[in-house]
Amino acid sequence: MITRYFLYLFMFVFCGGNMETSNIHWYGQAAFRIEDNGKQIYIDPFKLPADLPKADIILITHSHFDHFSEKDIAAIKKEGTVFVSIKDVTSKIGKDTITVVPGQDYTVGELKISTVPAYNQNKKFHPKGNSWVGYIITLSSGQRIYHAGDTDLIPEMQEIKTDIALLPCGGKYVMTPKEAAEAAGIIKPKILIPMHCGDGEEGRKNTEEVKRLFKGETVIKMQER
Repeated sequence: MITRYFLYLFMFVFCGGNMETSNIHWYGQAAFRIEDNGKQIYIDPFKLPADLPKADIILITHSHFDHFSEKDIAAIKKEGTVFVSIKDVTSKIGKDTITVVPGQDYTVGELKISTVPAYNQNKKFHPKGNSWVGYIITLSSGQRIYHAGDTDLIPEMQEIKTDIALLPCGGKYVMTPKEAAEAAGIIKPKILIPMHCGDGEEGRKNTEEVKRLFKGETVIKMQER
């Protein structure tokens, strides 16, 4: 683990945009697993494949079924799994929970987590008044990963500082590819990873459009099954 830590640190300090992303696993929609110094961090687990590592920390951005899936949570939780989410999710989970609100900083063990508002500006699906969130996670290497949750391009993105941005681009419920690329242009991550992009051919086209429009580095993750 020490060797891996120094590898991440070296890449973080010296390699600029050529950062490590093999520790980030995408399972479709907004579902990710991030490995950090032996810890397993899940965000919005949904339709996960079988036999994945058990979760040390599970972060949920909001209560929609494709982000807060109790079936998937049951498959990956273990004794001592810590849940981080908003009140309408943690109230259903019970123990080992940390309830968050937008715009705050939290510490979970050695992990630092900041919450960012996530909402629609011109749609009704994710109202700002619900106080739903995205997360900026600072790993043990110092690498920062922003998971935007379900959101439009919002003014709060101007304040985000991150190395890797996981941005939705499927349109309708979240940003379009054009808006996601514009958001990335504002945030200026070293790496952009598109997510929540739609299924099948539509999803492929959306991610490729984001990559075409964003002037920085885009890594298109293959969905793990």
